[in-house]
Amino acid sequence: MDGKHIVWILMLPILVLLGGTEATESLIDLKNIEGKLVFYQMEGNATYVRDRGELASDVPTETMFELFDPQKNFSSAKFTYTWDLGNGQVINGTEPVVRYYYPESGNYTMWLKVGANVTKYSPPVTEVYSTDVQVLDAIKNIELKGPSEYEVSQDASLIFHVDGSPPIWVCWRFLPNCMPDVTEGCTLTMLYDNMLKLNHTFTSAGYHCLDISVRNEISKLQTSFSLYVRRNNGAQIFFILSCAAILMATFSFIAVIACHPHYHNKLKIAASSNGVFLKNQDSDGQSLILLKLSNIEKAEKEPLLLQYGTQGSS
Repeated sequence: MDGKHIVWILMLPILVLLGGTEATESLIDLKNIEGKLVFYQMEGNATYVRDRGELASDVPTETMFELFDPQKNFSSAKFTYTWDLGNGQVINGTEPVVRYYYPESGNYTMWLKVGANVTKYSPPVTEVYSTDVQVLDAIKNIELKGPSEYEVSQDASLIFHVDGSPPIWVCWRFLPNCMPDVTEGCTLTMLYDNMLKLNHTFTSAGYHCLDISVRNEISKLQTSFSLYVRRNNGAQIFFILSCAAILMATFSFIAVIACHPHYHNKLKIAASSNGVFLKNQDSDGQSLILLKLSNIEKAEKEPLLLQYGTQGSS
């Protein structure tokens, strides 16, 4: 046996070992890429985790693919990611995170295609994920539709517009004189649209506060309204007219009582001053008594009984 054959015999085990190692690498089960999608939204300095698939519209959003690889099979793999946001926007990249935002509310389906190249001897591994995303409008404003002044003992109807996607939970309470009352709770109402209508009767004048707290699936807001309540003008006019009528009736009664005795005395004086008795004597020496009617003024002092002729001696 020559030297060439001896060299080939010595190299054969090494080649077998190398081939076995490559075969072992190609036989690793890399059919599944396991992981999950996590949603984050940033508003101001706050970051919110949206783990229920509900996002706020027009808010910066970040979605991350978290790989589950306890065996470290993909520790050296090179990944590619294709993000389909469901609104016609597609984003490609090599990082497991994508940044975007939904400008309008609605229901979307997000698709993610993950590709992994582990070794040059194994074919690429791909996996497709999908999730339903509900984009909602956040509550940013509550507007009072109508006046901010009302009257006492009048049925008032207050209408508010609440922006944001329904359903909306509303908790409200009225505070007389704007004094907080920790012992009294609020009234809970569910809105299935954006209009809130409250019916209330104010029992006292002055300033009243209305505290309102609202929330939906992705946001919440609390605000307070100052309402001025004045006294009822109709009740004041009725009270004034009633008092005037009572005063007029009282003065009329006093005037009648004061003038009635004077009028009665005048009638008595006029009746007693019209009759005058006259005594006259005829030719036979007999006396006659005559009644003479005359107009005598109140100030006259003429006696009522006048005698004419000769008086008879007793």
